[in-house]
Amino acid sequence: MLTRKQHELVCFINDRLEETGISPSFEEMKEALDLKSKSGVHRLISALEERHFIRRLPNRARALEVLRMPERSERKPAASTAPAAPPPAKTNVRAAPAPANDVIEIPLHGRIAAGLPIEAFEGSSTLAVPAALLGSGEHYALEVSGDSMVEAGILDGDYALIRRTEVARDGEIVVALIDDSEATLKYFRREGAMVRLDPANRAYEPQRYVPSHVRVQGKLSGILRRYD
Repeated sequence: MLTRKQHELVCFINDRLEETGISPSFEEMKEALDLKSKSGVHRLISALEERHFIRRLPNRARALEVLRMPERSERKPAASTAPAAPPPAKTNVRAAPAPANDVIEIPLHGRIAAGLPIEAFEGSSTLAVPAALLGSGEHYALEVSGDSMVEAGILDGDYALIRRTEVARDGEIVVALIDDSEATLKYFRREGAMVRLDPANRAYEPQRYVPSHVRVQGKLSGILRRYD
């Protein structure tokens, strides 16, 4: 049996997920339940987790899943002797959707050259990325080093968001691993029997390789830039 606040919270989370597909923030939950602090929200969420009504999704700063709802007898409000209020009049005004501010933690794997190839290394760091910037599939991030992709809007110090894949079409921006030791971010193109990696900066020349020396490690999904 849930307490009144636990019942209110699981219903509020479920309604928000059905409306927007995004979990409400702790601030929104605090306001909806008229609580004085977010610590009260934490306690309610922990209690609902223990009772297996909700669970927290891994690798996300803010994401909840409703596993089950209270029984109908728990959810039904007490009967009232007051006459039922008439239904609200229909209008053509639609409520604005809540902002898609869910955040996902993805692996941050070192630096990627946007100039001459440099060694790409695996790391244990993660990067918090708005979910709206990512599509389907598995993603990771690389810090851009160099200026050869500036005409594509990719600057030194940016974070390239990469969707893992081993195939690419001509004209796509990819992470290309050269001789299994160096990685670079370039436009991918086939040129006869060769693979050509094109920069987006007229100061740099295209790079040409035998296909067996190049492996596609992913395609560019987006760019994250921080401003100091």
